[in-house]
Amino acid sequence: MGWILMSERELNRVEVLSQVSQGRMTATTAANVLGLSRRQVHRLLKKFQTDGPAAIRHKARGRASNNRIDPAVREFAVTLVRENYIDFGPTFAAEKLEEDHGLKVSRETLRKWMQDAGIWLSRKQRRTFHQPRLRRECYGELIQIDGSDHHWFEDRGTACTLLVFIDDATSTLMHLVFVKSESTFSYFGALEAYLHEHGRPVAFYSDKHTVFRVASQGAESGHGMTQFGRALNELNIEILCANTVASSGTGKVMQAMGKAPYPHKEYESRFNYRSQMSLADDQTRGSDPSAKWKPKIFIDRSGQLNAPLVIDYQTSRIETGREK
Repeated sequence: MGWILMSERELNRVEVLSQVSQGRMTATTAANVLGLSRRQVHRLLKKFQTDGPAAIRHKARGRASNNRIDPAVREFAVTLVRENYIDFGPTFAAEKLEEDHGLKVSRETLRKWMQDAGIWLSRKQRRTFHQPRLRRECYGELIQIDGSDHHWFEDRGTACTLLVFIDDATSTLMHLVFVKSESTFSYFGALEAYLHEHGRPVAFYSDKHTVFRVASQGAESGHGMTQFGRALNELNIEILCANTVASSGTGKVMQAMGKAPYPHKEYESRFNYRSQMSLADDQTRGSDPSAKWKPKIFIDRSGQLNAPLVIDYQTSRIETGREK
């Protein structure tokens, strides 16, 4: 005897009918368990005792549907879509088949045919996943840089930009500075201060701001580099520009300065950050607030973001008159 394919409901009926057949359950109880009438239970019991469990299977199992579309029609529709509407979605393609060819097919049926033929990918199949970039192994090897323009000090000062330098290996806040705007000269000043304090990294990692990347592909001067890029080239420092926030890893930079990469987190992030700043410099009203809050917040935020170091080796090249 071969295998008999049954659904869970059919298997449940076989089990209950077996107990009724053996006298361990009454027909009335079986009717209540199966949700059937007592008369239907007796009808199923008679078939079960005559032909066995196979008689409980649905008679349409394994048979083609009476409402199925002829395979020739399916092949014709797929051929028309492939030849004329290869870049159309199922809904629009179904409309064009009916308008131009008199072939009426539901959009969901056509969607399944197009998926089976490899013409259309479902939303789940179209999803792409970005492979996360691994952290650098050495402290000081790669430094992420970014800036955020915001009313950081509320009514205590004008809007300004916070420039942040973060170590990629450990997420340590290396350097923070408030400037008037995210300009080339601002980055030059921040770069000079960073180099004096930490030395030269192997590379900087940034977004595609015009300070770091030439926006015009047809620029006739500059050799494809900005002023900031040429300065880094003279210092033998590489500049890497990421395509997106997710791929660049600048999320750590954005997290550090309250510039959340997701809109629904931005207000909470900046509020918490400004609250810390308020606690750190309650006595700075009427003066420059950016000069007093930084040491405390620098330590607090750095401690929250730090990650374990993979290799305990610093690759920053300290300037001492000659390169080490």
